[in-house]
Amino acid sequence: MRTNTDLSPLYRSFIGFDHLAGLIDKASRQEKQSSYPPYNIELIAEDKYRITMAIAGFVEDELDIESKQNTLIVTGTKVTSDDKKARTFLHQGIAERNFERKFQLGDHVKVIGANLENGLLHIELEREIPEALKPRKIAINGKSLIES
Repeated sequence: MRTNTDLSPLYRSFIGFDHLAGLIDKASRQEKQSSYPPYNIELIAEDKYRITMAIAGFVEDELDIESKQNTLIVTGTKVTSDDKKARTFLHQGIAERNFERKFQLGDHVKVIGANLENGLLHIELEREIPEALKPRKIAINGKSLIES
């Protein structure tokens, strides 16, 4: 059941957070994304993540991974060959269909690398917070916090 929610009060209430309200608004308007291919998102270590996608039947040449504007887009385009058209399946449980899966990345999250192994695509991510944005201690009245 889908309800239309007016999020315009968020734009008035959250000064300086219009980006957040925009993301909530965009998420509420998006159609439900397909569940294919299945995936896992793991926290490997502090600020290190891994997305693992089950993409049986795909080879590297049929996959495209693109990162732009805090969005990771993984696309699989299956090349159909004549011998596959000639096959007759009694049961086909392995989906070899084209897909596009989008992931919204947090600020300062970078894609480090990807590898394909045993039908699983592993995408390594890392959050690199710039020094200027990291928390720091502020001295009071110009006194150093650490004195000898």
